[in-house]
Amino acid sequence: MTTLFVRHQVSNFDNWKKIYDELGATREKMGVSAASVHRDGTDPNTVMVTHRFPNIGAATAFANSEELKAGMGRAGVTSQPEMWFTDDVEHTAH
Repeated sequence: MTTLFVRHQVSNFDNWKKIYDELGATREKMGVSAASVHRDGTDPNTVMVTHRFPNIGAATAFANSEELKAGMGRAGVTSQPEMWFTDDVEHTAH
């Protein structure tokens, strides 16, 4: 499994979240098997998301996709996204 971490600024979290939710079927079609959304504790317009994929190829294809770029534009992303990919080693319940 591979996890893609993305951090960026948005102009308005509520608008961003609405568009993010609308793109759920697109994420699923592109191989996302799980996701989480996080906000900075001091700046609610700093957003971090994680997306899990079966492999690095699917994760990089998603990260470079026109669908993602267009969605970020519609959602009001105002900064260059920071992205990094990890090989999942372990997940625990605690």
